[in-house]
Amino acid sequence: MKKKVRQYIGMTLGILITAIALNMFFIPHKIASGGISGLATVLHYLFGLPVGVLMLIFNIPIFIIGVKLLGSRYGLTTLYGATMLSVFIDLTSPYTPVLTEDILLNTLYGGVLTGIGMGLIFRFKGNTAGTSLVAAISHHLFQVSIGRALLIADGCIVIFAGFAFKSPELALYAAISIFVTTQIIDLVQEGAITSKAFWIMAERPDVLAEKIFQEVERGVTYLSGRGGYTGKEREMLLCVVETSEVTRLQEVIHDHDEKAFFIISDAHEVVGEGFNQYKH
Repeated sequence: MKKKVRQYIGMTLGILITAIALNMFFIPHKIASGGISGLATVLHYLFGLPVGVLMLIFNIPIFIIGVKLLGSRYGLTTLYGATMLSVFIDLTSPYTPVLTEDILLNTLYGGVLTGIGMGLIFRFKGNTAGTSLVAAISHHLFQVSIGRALLIADGCIVIFAGFAFKSPELALYAAISIFVTTQIIDLVQEGAITSKAFWIMAERPDVLAEKIFQEVERGVTYLSGRGGYTGKEREMLLCVVETSEVTRLQEVIHDHDEKAFFIISDAHEVVGEGFNQYKH
């Protein structure tokens, strides 16, 4: 129960920070920084509807489709994240000051603050639906990598914003903001855009492997090893996960074996089922 409360407090803090960042830096200056929030920003200026309401209108069908296709992993936390972000954006909008009119400063500081907020949401195993869920759906239906699908979705929104606002310059600033945001998310998540490899030594690797299958839905590889101090033969587990799954796997390892020894390393160019497909 305490873990759930802590999770939702962390998610809520991240959502609030993200909402303030959007209202303080992006929305007033027409910086459509990708995602559903970027699309909603454009439509807000075209039709005058509140950004939060527009985001909710788009996110509800995306959420429903996501749950039907991908299952319960995009369940309550995603619904909570998407709904509360929309609510917080509209609630905080009248009370959020605009600190500067400099477009570059707004781009950079907006990207940093949004990255902190979204990083906290992901760190506490939350989600806000949007283009990240669209990317996951595209991966499920068309076998397009999630990273590529996300890039395509955000790129289309940025290009649309450039045409809608008749300003290629705003589109370029939006692209910069997306880059800054993703870098800060990675820092908050303690990872990079690349996947992560876990090298795990546990007392009962077979039981832990089964837990990883069930709770993280990732495969593991058994490797033979020998302790340098004890000289005993032991089995090591190798598991590669996406950056967004790092926190969850750490928890599974700790819950199973508090004394487990594991190393996390960057895994570049991961090719195979569940990751990127090999290109000839």
